Amino acid sequence: MAIAIFFVMHWQLSVFFQTFFLHRYGAHHQFSMSKGWERFFFVCTYITQGSSFLSPRGYAVLHRMHHAYSDTAKDPHSPLFYGNVGTMMLATKKKYDDFAYRRVEPEARFAANLPEWPALERLGQSWIMRLAFGGAYTLFYIGFATHVWMFLLLPIHYVMGPVHGAIVNWCGHKYGYKNFDNGDASKNMLPFDFITLGELFQNNHHKFGMSPNFAVRRFEVDPAYVVMRIIAALGIIDMTGAQVARAPGVTATAAG
Repeated sequence: MAIAIFFVMHWQLSVFFQTFFLHRYGAHHQFSMSKGWERFFFVCTYITQGSSFLSPRGYAVLHRMHHAYSDTAKDPHSPLFYGNVGTMMLATKKKYDDFAYRRVEPEARFAANLPEWPALERLGQSWIMRLAFGGAYTLFYIGFATHVWMFLLLPIHYVMGPVHGAIVNWCGHKYGYKNFDNGDASKNMLPFDFITLGELFQNNHHKFGMSPNFAVRRFEVDPAYVVMRIIAALGIIDMTGAQVARAPGVTATAAG
């Protein structure tokens, strides 16, 4: 039971801060917050992603490029150009490292207005801390695993962030249904995205890139947005003036 709780909590918290902080805030600025809260959520993202911490800079640059070049040869992670998810993610990692470690400077439009905290990013990207988090996960499993098969889950903890990215970038452009004809392969995979907390509404998101709510139709549920409304009600973030996504037939051409 302890292993199941730990795995689910790590999965859900990691993907929440990835979609909330790295994606919706860092890459798109769909809402605003004070510098103090930005630092707070920066730390939360680091702790929950742990050994697989993703730099907001590297993440945002890649994601902005993904929107600009969706499913074209310049897209940093389109499944249309790879035979399997493994080769796609290895290529993505190389591009991510170039920007996260500042080996390559991106176009100015992709690097503007990013949440940055150099000291924490150096700490989060250091191999010493990645190995320390990995060691902590391993010790937890040694202490609480009741069956050998449970250790098969352990490697997922080590690379939790990239696992989430692989699911979204591969499945979100290969499987599911379309609400809009965006000129790319983006799809919505789950009407209630309990796996990646809204990230698998890729078709909706590619149509309304600045909307904090990735769900559009009445039967679609974006769990992260529900939590964000609570955070906004507490005055921690401000979603005033955020773009409102419309159902098919209102502001876009339905594709299915």
